[in-house]
Amino acid sequence: IQADGTDGNCVTFVLHDEDHTLGNSLRYMVMKNPDVEFCGYCITHPSESKINFRIQTRGGLPAVEPFRKGLNDLRGVCQHVLNTFE
Repeated sequence: IQADGTDGNCVTFVLHDEDHTLGNSLRYMVMKNPDVEFCGYCITHPSESKINFRIQTRGGLPAVEPFRKGLNDLRGVCQHVLNTFE
């Protein structure tokens, strides 16, 4: 994962070997955070397996915090679904 940006509260993360499956699910989880002003992703080109995932937060909250929280929350949801299924 690479992070590009000059401001800590507005960052674009480049996720390699990912597609809409992670992008849309993670976007949903990150947008549940009330401190997130904008969250979106795009796939650069259909032949490339990477997404640009952008987060912009309110105030002085670093964008990496809701990114990590979104990943952890998504992992928790997936674990719950797996446990329920089994």
